[in-house]
Amino acid sequence: MGFWIILPISLSGVSFIGCWTVYGLALRFHHICSLSNWEYSDSCVPNDTGSCCTKNQIPTISGSGTNFPENSLFSASINGASFLFVVFSIFHHAHILKSNVHAFISKCAMVFGCLAGVGAFIAGNCNPGKLMFLHNLGAALSFVCICFYTVLLTFLTSRCKLTGLECFLYPIRIVFSSIQSTLTILYCIFFSQKEVYYRHISAIFEWTLSMNLELFELSYAVEFYFFSSAMLSVLLSNRDEESTIILS
Repeated sequence: MGFWIILPISLSGVSFIGCWTVYGLALRFHHICSLSNWEYSDSCVPNDTGSCCTKNQIPTISGSGTNFPENSLFSASINGASFLFVVFSIFHHAHILKSNVHAFISKCAMVFGCLAGVGAFIAGNCNPGKLMFLHNLGAALSFVCICFYTVLLTFLTSRCKLTGLECFLYPIRIVFSSIQSTLTILYCIFFSQKEVYYRHISAIFEWTLSMNLELFELSYAVEFYFFSSAMLSVLLSNRDEESTIILS
C-alpha cells in the first residue's frame, strides 16, 4: 500500500532536480544571470567573463532552458514532470471516487491537472527562442490551471477523509494554494512590464511558484501512502457505467 508514495515524491523530485540543474548549467555557461543579480546593461563587450548581464539574460525558468546544452535536459525534465503530473491527477481522482464524495469537483480538478500537464509539455518542447508564442501559450495554460487545481485540491482536503490527518494537511495546503494564486497574479503583472527590474522580480516569483508547487505535491505523499492499485478499478467501473447509460 505504501508503494504509491513514490509518485508524489518522484513528481516533486524530478521538477526540483531537473529545473535547478538546468539553472546551474545555464549559469555556468553564462546563458543567464544569477537570481541574486540586479544590475543589467544594454550590451556587454565580446570577451567579457560573464559578470555582465543584459536584459536577454533574465533568469526565468524557461530562459534557463533556451540554449544548448541545457535545453535538452530542460525538455526532458519538463516532459517527465508533465507525465507524472497527469498520472498524479488521475490517480488522486481515483482515490476521491473510492470515497464516493464530491466526485464532480474531483473530476473538475483532474481536468485542470491534466490541462496543466499539457500546458507544461507544450512550454517545455517549444523553445522560447524559436517558438515564443506557443511557449508562452503553454506556460500560461499551465500556470492558470495549476492555480485552479491547487485550490480545488485544497477544498477536497477539507471535505474528503482519506487519511485521518486532514486537520493538519488542510491548513498547510491553504497556505500553499494561497501563495500559488497570489504569486501567479503578481507574476503575470510583473512579467508584462518592460523594465528589467520588474521582470527580474517576476523571475523570482516564477521560481518561488515552482518550489511552492513542489512542496504542495510532496504533501500528497500522505494520501498516496493509503492508495492502492485496486482503487484504479473505480475509474474503469465508472466509465463502464457511463457507457451503459449512453447506450441505453
